[in-house]
Amino acid sequence: MPELPEVETTLRGIRPHLEGRRIERLVVRQPRLRLPIPADLPERLAGLSIGGLTRRAKYLLVEVGGGCLILHLGMSGSLRLVTAGLAPTRHDHVDLVLTDGRALRLHDPRRFGLLIWTPDPPALAATRHPLLRDLGPEPLEDGFDGAHLFAQSRGRRVAVKSLIMDGTVVVGVGNIYASESLFLAGIHPARACNRIALPRYLRLAETIRTVLKASIVQGGTTLRNYVQEDGNPGYFARLLRVYGRTGEPCPTCGTALREQRIGQRSSFYCARCQH
Repeated sequence: MPELPEVETTLRGIRPHLEGRRIERLVVRQPRLRLPIPADLPERLAGLSIGGLTRRAKYLLVEVGGGCLILHLGMSGSLRLVTAGLAPTRHDHVDLVLTDGRALRLHDPRRFGLLIWTPDPPALAATRHPLLRDLGPEPLEDGFDGAHLFAQSRGRRVAVKSLIMDGTVVVGVGNIYASESLFLAGIHPARACNRIALPRYLRLAETIRTVLKASIVQGGTTLRNYVQEDGNPGYFARLLRVYGRTGEPCPTCGTALREQRIGQRSSFYCARCQH
């Protein structure tokens, strides 16, 4: 599943090619995604200019005609800029065709993505739309720190890994980045979140920022169903310390890394370094 760094990388890649461009038409080959694409959307968008592109969690917000398109890549979606006349492949469900002869193409084999319209501009949509209004703070922006995690953990008994993967607590910390961040912070992923002191949460918040920033620089992790907008995979996977490395030596102490199911997700850790 594309994670926050992959979505951020995609945003940065397509932004200069879309902002200020005019939409010629919207081609919808398959409207039945996670939410149906509105039937009137092609008529609504034709001839409009694209304003700014932003992101809220894993949702891309495209300013168009005073409102915005909300786009999510789901489990297996990807975006690519192509020549407008390029023949689509089986799972190329939507083309946003520009007047410059190019198209932004949504490829989504599992059809868990979405493309919907809201009349609110992106800033208002981020606070009022049902998909966005209850999301937690962005991990790389003001409003997220160790004090926030500590406050959110009080009165809860869930594993700390589940806490930081909760989108109402903080957005964008997926399974890979949660495992990596907890390793760097020296915290066992199954430890009850209400039994962790503030200083350790201060450290964890910093490692979350460090891991996400490093992944964005590298273009995200190499996921089976993810490609960047230019068709190339991310390379952060080469830097992973614990994720997917069960049985391999810990990069810090040499102890064999372990795997445990937490919240229905595989978690990877060092029993010696993380407690």
